[in-house]
Amino acid sequence: MLKTILAAAVIIAAAAPAMAKNRCGWIQNPTPGNWSLSDKDGTWVIMSQGAGDEPPGMDNIPDISARQYVRTNGNYGYACACMEVDTDWNEGRITEIYSFRQLSLNKCNNDPALSSPE
Repeated sequence: MLKTILAAAVIIAAAAPAMAKNRCGWIQNPTPGNWSLSDKDGTWVIMSQGAGDEPPGMDNIPDISARQYVRTNGNYGYACACMEVDTDWNEGRITEIYSFRQLSLNKCNNDPALSSPE
């Protein structure tokens, strides 16, 4: 009986959607259609050019170049931000974006848990 209950609990936990998590770090848009977020846990792919894999909520990310931003390639570059997202740990991807808040560059520059975006 106990084995049946434990097996059912494992199945339910595996089927349950991940809870949204607040992730803060470098949001990078180095080239057209390529977006990622690098936080203390690593780099999370948001979308890749030509893959047609834009996650729901991508429209929550405004024009990041309108605030504190570093240009690295023409109109492309990076900024510091916090995002409430769902992630797929196995794939290293952000699967849904619920909110986005751009921060000062100093916030990420002064965070010892973050690597340099360049």
